[in-house]
Amino acid sequence: MIKLVDENGLRLKQNLNIGEDTLLKIGECEYEMIQLLRKINVSRPVALTLACLSKGKEISSQNIEVVSGLRQPEVSVAMRYLRENDWVDIREEKRTEGKGRPIKLYRLTVSMDRIFSKIEEKIIAESRLALHNIQRLKSLA
Repeated sequence: MIKLVDENGLRLKQNLNIGEDTLLKIGECEYEMIQLLRKINVSRPVALTLACLSKGKEISSQNIEVVSGLRQPEVSVAMRYLRENDWVDIREEKRTEGKGRPIKLYRLTVSMDRIFSKIEEKIIAESRLALHNIQRLKSLA
């Protein structure tokens, strides 16, 4: 059983069976991570995707969708952000059965601690800029 999360990163009551070969489950630590990332204005798709990738295992975009409750376009948006920051590696694997596009598998290339440090640096820079602008406004008054 895998528990899904809603738009705020909170657990939904609905559970989903997706097979024995799926090892990824979002636990209490990941739920708290999602909530904290959302509180510091990390987008919902990025927060949920990071939580799915946080265990360091390779995971398909389809599994991210199932576990997080995100739709495919939302996973793509999150992955674009992660790729732009060089935080994720993508590997394509041919399907073993039938035809179709290869399966994309994702894995973090940096530690979660490094990602959190980068997010922290961005927030500090934005806060400094906001404080600078407030000081300038005060000087104009």
